[in-house]
Amino acid sequence: MTDWPDRMRAFGAQVDFGRTADDYATHRAGFPTAFFDLLIARHYCAPGQVALDLGTGTGTVARGLAQLGLTVTGLDPSQDLLDQARDLDQVAGVKVAYRTGIAEQTGMAAKTCDLVVAGQCWHWFDRPRAADEAARVLRPGGRLVIAHFDWLPLLGNLAGATEALILSHNPAWAGAGGTGIYPDWLADLSGAGFTGIETASFDIVQPYSHAAWRGRIRASAGIAASLDAAGIAKFDTQLADLLARDFPKDPLGVTHRVWLATGILPDR
Repeated sequence: MTDWPDRMRAFGAQVDFGRTADDYATHRAGFPTAFFDLLIARHYCAPGQVALDLGTGTGTVARGLAQLGLTVTGLDPSQDLLDQARDLDQVAGVKVAYRTGIAEQTGMAAKTCDLVVAGQCWHWFDRPRAADEAARVLRPGGRLVIAHFDWLPLLGNLAGATEALILSHNPAWAGAGGTGIYPDWLADLSGAGFTGIETASFDIVQPYSHAAWRGRIRASAGIAASLDAAGIAKFDTQLADLLARDFPKDPLGVTHRVWLATGILPDR
């Protein structure tokens, strides 16, 4: 049986997040402040460093690093998402350099980065190639951080009910049933020569209004990045009905897990 990372890679061929750029920018909650606090507390990054954010999307991780005083380049294949990222940066009062490109072939010069980050995107990449490319652009002693911020679909909770509804509309969706933990990423780090490999995780409750949760799910790979307009509208109506019937509290509290794996590029 094909494992989860392979299913996600196969499903990714059908996904275009640029189709949902507006919802993505408005409703997808970025990594929480506690994630960036952890990066600083564990000395995974520091002000003045040069960072590359792979699969930056609308720039949530790139902005957070820039706010910590790093010089950041955000890379993504979707120009629509990068346009949203620039607008959000202007509102936040930070500057990030954005460029279109892919994680497996960034176009960055070798040994120019202190930090490479991949937030909520590693599963979409050709992972061995992306890890090798991260190693190429990092200076010796530089660090790769692979991070996730996932809702947790537990029995009877909102995320579980939402996932069941997504699957009823898009059975090909490969993202259901996650635990927010990705052990295969550790082998990716080792295979590219990274050492000092560590993991970290914590759970938080992320607030969403009903409207924001609907927007967040529209912006997921299983809905607006995959379905046509009629399918999206039908799904959204049913999700609104589900929330009103089974989860009427507004705002909602959605349990999420932050998890990361990281390693250091040794001197070669």
